[in-house]
Amino acid sequence: MPQQQPNDNLILIGMPGAGKSTIGVLLAKRLGLGFVDTDVLIQTREGRTLQDIVNSDGPAALRQIEEQVLADLKVTRTVIATGGSAVYSAKAMSALAESGIIVNLHVPLPVLEQRISNHDTRGLVRQPGQSIADLYQERVPLYARYADISIEVDNERPDQVVEQIVGAISR
Repeated sequence: MPQQQPNDNLILIGMPGAGKSTIGVLLAKRLGLGFVDTDVLIQTREGRTLQDIVNSDGPAALRQIEEQVLADLKVTRTVIATGGSAVYSAKAMSALAESGIIVNLHVPLPVLEQRISNHDTRGLVRQPGQSIADLYQERVPLYARYADISIEVDNERPDQVVEQIVGAISR
């Protein structure tokens, strides 16, 4: 088994609706890397959707499962699209930071509010009654803390965001 090289993964973090999965696939194709969506890994491992986990076991359970999946993730030369709540786990973020460059896709709140219409079916890790704006205020400082690179994403096309990321990592 080849030894993992430091910093050979690209890890995308950001709010739900930031485009991590969409941009991640395009970025992986552009750079000739693998692609992993950790929300899909969680759903596959658990045999149920993120929303089902939140509904039956609560947001804390999803966060705990997510932490374990991220801490156990052993990939190289891969773009990793994380769930929006990954930044709640220092353990998971430390493991990710050791494996690559963390890229925060920062989207202004009004754009996110336009993009996210399925609050109650998306599997969002949030407390009852917590709005997208509340989540945004809570998470934005965490994304900034863990990011090696932050890309401002407004209404750019996904291919434009990919080019911004490629430019930022090659500097």
